[in-house]
Amino acid sequence: MCALARKLQSRNHETVLMCLPDTEPFVRAAGLSFLPCCENEFPIGSVDQYVRGIGTRQGEEALQLSIEACAAMTNAMFNSLPATLKAVAVDALVLDTYLFYAELLPISLGMPYAHVSNALHFDYSGYTPLPVYGWPHETRPESIERNREGVANFLKIVRQANGEARAYAERVGLKVNWDNPQATISQLAWLTQTPKEFDFESSHWPSQLHHTGPFHDGAGRIDVEFPWDRLTGEPIIYASMGTLQNRVANVFHTIASATSKLKDVQLVFSLGEHVDPKEIGPLPKSAITVKYAPQLELLKRTAVCITHAGLNTVLEALAQGVPQVAIPVTNDQPGVAARIADKKTGLVLPLKDLSTPRLSGLLDEVLTDPTSRNNSQYFQKIIAKTNGLSMAANIMERAFGLT
Repeated sequence: MCALARKLQSRNHETVLMCLPDTEPFVRAAGLSFLPCCENEFPIGSVDQYVRGIGTRQGEEALQLSIEACAAMTNAMFNSLPATLKAVAVDALVLDTYLFYAELLPISLGMPYAHVSNALHFDYSGYTPLPVYGWPHETRPESIERNREGVANFLKIVRQANGEARAYAERVGLKVNWDNPQATISQLAWLTQTPKEFDFESSHWPSQLHHTGPFHDGAGRIDVEFPWDRLTGEPIIYASMGTLQNRVANVFHTIASATSKLKDVQLVFSLGEHVDPKEIGPLPKSAITVKYAPQLELLKRTAVCITHAGLNTVLEALAQGVPQVAIPVTNDQPGVAARIADKKTGLVLPLKDLSTPRLSGLLDEVLTDPTSRNNSQYFQKIIAKTNGLSMAANIMERAFGLT
């Protein structure tokens, strides 16, 4: 979102990032104006409380906590954001689709708005599986019926968590078709970072949905130190389980153990804030562990990326032509992993099947079989040619009548 805002700013549009107080350092590092929201409900340090709970869970339990966290943020916005939007004279709003029903705010104010799916987008039609499920894309009637049952189950969780949205709509006099989960999605523009070629094929995508490709510009990130002098020149296996689902210690232990079984490789482990290297057991002698890695730069030197299948990490790996071994945990990660398997840019290991022999075998296969690397390099060319960030900015300008 920062990259998109910065691109629009470079085209002489005034942009401001509105988010929780904890995000200010990241927004400032991106060179953008920052406007805090929901300060009373989410004072500094409060985001970590949600992350701590989500990071030790997996599957549907973690998914439910994530949706509840998003709902809590949206509910807080209903209370505080209308006055803020009026005070700073905002002309248009760009919202993440994971803030379910936050668009009721601009609708109630008569303000134009667009949507961005920074994580994998949702297909409520049932013609492709929702990303919270790791199901393959199939067009048989029974598969579509399964997908629609999945949609119904997912929407129960969303509606239960977002009860305040209905109350807000009633309070401001909005009539919403609550039976249609896409009723309030922006009609002006809905962007997904997912390249169309990497997505499941479907003729049922909404007309306002645009597959742009990733919003990467290689700038605007908080600087992190990295011991570049410790790289041995051996093929790098870069492992990162993201910023949320990164507290399951046995996953880190298995990654370290599996990598130690391979010869002539070097493990670089990005652990996040909450894992001590001592918790994960013996590491290969040449292994490098850091809290945070300069991921874009490191991926340029990486042979294989072990990932939780978070969309941003996977797209950054593809942008560098790096194959992946995916260990999806929750949220949209099963759907991203299903696309990795479908497009053969890497291999997928479900969390329930994770073991040292299985992971070691998959890593060896990706390192020795050129299929995953060749396919990842194919998507590297597509991402470079498409230039998703420029495409996204063009669409936003057209949607808001700025051209």
